Amino acid sequence: MDDAQLAEELAERAGALLLELRAGGADGKTGDKESDRFLLAELAARRPGDAVLSEESPDPAARHTAERVWIVDPLDGTREFGEAGRPDWAVHVALWVSGELACGAVALPAIGALRSSRTPVAPPARDAVRRIAVSRTRPPAWAYPVAEELGAELVGMGSAGAKVDAVLRGEVDAYFHDGGQYEWDSAAPVAVAHAAGLHASHVDGLPLRYNQPDPWSPDLLVCDAGVAGRVIGLIGRHRETTERAGTR
Repeated sequence: MDDAQLAEELAERAGALLLELRAGGADGKTGDKESDRFLLAELAARRPGDAVLSEESPDPAARHTAERVWIVDPLDGTREFGEAGRPDWAVHVALWVSGELACGAVALPAIGALRSSRTPVAPPARDAVRRIAVSRTRPPAWAYPVAEELGAELVGMGSAGAKVDAVLRGEVDAYFHDGGQYEWDSAAPVAVAHAAGLHASHVDGLPLRYNQPDPWSPDLLVCDAGVAGRVIGLIGRHRETTERAGTR
């Protein structure tokens, strides 16, 4: 089994485990812990020479000099997992090799979906941005004027994996984030987005880097490549204005 197939299998099996736990009344904290335990055990057994960076485990010093690092989020969207009926939570499994994301898989168990860099989904063609996925709880202040100028509406969602999936399915046309994430929040969704031909970068257009000494990542933009230039320009202008006003 190659690495991309393994990423798919582990994301899907961790998702199935989370569905069972949720049906049994488990909260997000329990889900995080049990999914992390499963992923670490499987990776240790099947890729024993690789390092693993996981949201739910200590950051291993070995990853700083490793050539292969799995970047996993055992349960992205912990809050949404704990809210009955919400589908916007996910399992992220990505592999970084020698400076680049090599593959990734995002399982969305509540809707029975698996998105993978190995079998990318062709997103619908777009010539405009009309709906934008943002954080449910802390959308960036600059997103409002950017959306107004685009003639778009903001749509609050949970997991980053769910937001990228919404872009892939055409439910929204772009995904903005600001105010900070960690590498495990975006690595697998970005691998999937890149494989599908979407634009994924920081909101100023600079490339995303993974397996950095500090896994903190400030922001993220995912959208159709054809509209990325305009979106980046609008974000830059309105972000600067909101920063000056102290409302970012």
